[in-house]
Amino acid sequence: MQQAIRILSLVLVVFLGLLWGAAWLGRAPGEGVGEAFSRQFARLMGGDAPAPSAGGVQLPQGVSLGGPFAMTDHTGRAVTEADFAGRFLLVYFGFTFCPDVCPTELGTIAAALDAMEQAGERVTPVFVTVDPERDTVEAMADYVARFHPRMVGLTGTPQQVAAIARAYRVFYSKVQRPEMTQYLVDHSSFIYLVGPDGRVRSLFRPETSPEAIAQAVRAQLRGA
Repeated sequence: MQQAIRILSLVLVVFLGLLWGAAWLGRAPGEGVGEAFSRQFARLMGGDAPAPSAGGVQLPQGVSLGGPFAMTDHTGRAVTEADFAGRFLLVYFGFTFCPDVCPTELGTIAAALDAMEQAGERVTPVFVTVDPERDTVEAMADYVARFHPRMVGLTGTPQQVAAIARAYRVFYSKVQRPEMTQYLVDHSSFIYLVGPDGRVRSLFRPETSPEAIAQAVRAQLRGA
């Protein structure tokens, strides 16, 4: 009997390992491995994974993103989450040397705020670097000014950046290729809608349209 249980346990471990590998290889751009795993498991069981909410990607029950942080903004001022209390934020993590994805997503945030017109003034756009080594206060000030006049850039020590990335479950990793003189940073690419309480309300996948983000944010503002 015990041998049969051990065999069944081994089969289950192998099965879950294979399913996890399939989720890793088959995930959509910007989709987390856990989210892809849930989708694969639901499909295998003949069901459907939870559909994204009107505000973007649905967070699993019990999962909370966001929270306390200590950073330096693009004016050189030390800030914490308390400085943004009571306001909605659209937050994106990236780096100023990013060749394509970061400027695209920051442009999307700016376009979404413009589409919201007066309601957009209730939302602060925030760009958080994952490359504090190069993204100084001066570099951040120059960069955020290119996208929106109210955009706030946040940088800090490597430890501060690591702490805020953990709070938002942001992946980032330095990449140095032999043919390159400058390194890049691989990173996850969600846009976060943060509520007045400092917690994430919704996630938006890469390439979500400005109109879809504006519609979702308006719905959150109406319910606030």
